[in-house]
Amino acid sequence: MKVYDLQQVQEMASGDKEFIKEIVKAFLEELPPDVAQMREAAENNNPELAYGFVHKMKPNLQLFGLNLSENVKNLETWSKEKSNREDILRDVTQIEERVFLACKALKKDYNIS
Repeated sequence: MKVYDLQQVQEMASGDKEFIKEIVKAFLEELPPDVAQMREAAENNNPELAYGFVHKMKPNLQLFGLNLSENVKNLETWSKEKSNREDILRDVTQIEERVFLACKALKKDYNIS
């Protein structure tokens, strides 16, 4: 099973393989640091900062078909309602793991080091 789905990327690129590779490279450059900063913000109980990072990542998570909308929604709710931080760390971990797996698979599939 693929951990990502490039259907939306391919539609946007109209079959332009170089364009697709550039979008993949941008994902690989931008997402890992954002995920790390989201993790740090959540661990430091800074819901506003965590929200900023998850909100920034949301379009890419959707574009690459990572199926994390429930986790993203939980983080957004946490930032507004200041609910239990321990609960939100599970969502952060799931986002982290899925992005890590997607990055690993994309690097392999697109021969990017």
